[in-house]
Parts: sequence; structure tokens; C-alpha cells
Amino acid sequence: MFDFENLEVYKKAKAFNLAVNKAVLSIETLDGVTKNQLRRASLSVPLNIAEGASRFSKADRKNFCVIARGSVFECVAVFDILRDSGQLPGEVFTYLYTQAEEMSKMLFAMIRNLEQ
Repeated sequence: MFDFENLEVYKKAKAFNLAVNKAVLSIETLDGVTKNQLRRASLSVPLNIAEGASRFSKADRKNFCVIARGSVFECVAVFDILRDSGQLPGEVFTYLYTQAEEMSKMLFAMIRNLEQ
């Protein structure tokens, strides 16, 4: 088993990616560009957490956590736009937003820890 597989934030990122795929990317009326952007952003979160865990220096690990957190923010922006356009129901937005917020806080704590 790889070390990153034991990280709670990695497990949450995988679940988030799956939830995005099921709840948002399955919307038939969603345009291809938005689907592709959201697919890439939600997949970027666990991938950057995993890649960061492979790095030896704190600065490198921190950088990948920052990128992962940026991808979380990107997903939230897409959710917000889709909600405003009526393409994403409020309860789905709230569910995904809550997951994203939790991951963001966990990644922020990791980033701060890696700065010390």
C-alpha cells in the first residue's frame, strides 16, 4: 500500500470525485466544455494529493497540496455557476459544497503544517 492511500483527505478526494461524476457529469444538458473542465478539476484533487505524497521536500509536498486545494476551489466555482444557471439543484450543490469545504480545510491544515 502507498502512504497516500492512508490519508483521510485522499479518501475524501476520491469520494468527492465519484460524487461529482455521478451527480454532475451525468447531467445530459451540461455542455462538453464544462463537463471536461469539472472532470479534470475533480480528478486533479486526489491526483495532486497522491503526487505530493511522493515528494521528499516539504516545499514540494506543500506545492501539490496548494494545487489540489486550487482544484477544489475551481470545482466550487463551477458548482456555483451551474446552480445559478439552474442546471444544478440546490441540494446537490450543498452536498458537494460541504464535501469541498471539508477537503479545503484539511488541505489548508496540511499546507500550514508543511510550512513549519
